[in-house]
Amino acid sequence: MKLFHVSEELNITTFYPRTPTRDDLDKNVKLVWAIDECRLPNFLTPRQCPRVAFYAGESSTQEDIGRLLTPTHKHCVAIEHGWLERAMQTKLYLYQFDPANFYLQDEVAGYYVSQWAESPLYVTEINNPISALFEKGVEVRLLGNLWHLADVIQKSTLKWSLCRMANAKPREEE
Repeated sequence: MKLFHVSEELNITTFYPRTPTRDDLDKNVKLVWAIDECRLPNFLTPRQCPRVAFYAGESSTQEDIGRLLTPTHKHCVAIEHGWLERAMQTKLYLYQFDPANFYLQDEVAGYYVSQWAESPLYVTEINNPISALFEKGVEVRLLGNLWHLADVIQKSTLKWSLCRMANAKPREEE
């Protein structure tokens, strides 16, 4: 298994455990976060970019797969038009970890966590995140507003992740 952390910062030599910001996690247990290779595409955008990411899982129905995914793509990352240029030009750094100290925190999202300081094994520079998504066979969907898709995806049988939606255009701009 390969685990990664995506950052806009270069030269991070050690990732130190941080207090989780999510309300459903114990604030007394500091964590280093990583993402598995399957869900890595969900994070190949600028950090603050709002996005709706979804893919077909084992329990996804053929109806939802046919309705929401293209025949040639089983994973999609949707962003707003206004983020495209920034997403193409932002440099990302992909830090790979030794998975030994990590344990699964969220299977659908592909989140793994460690309670220890972690040093990356490798770092890879990504000069064009949109091209990197294409190389991974991910559909990139550009929308004027993400909220309708987010609502539809949440009611589907697909596996999904809504990231940085506080930065998305408000619903009334649909």
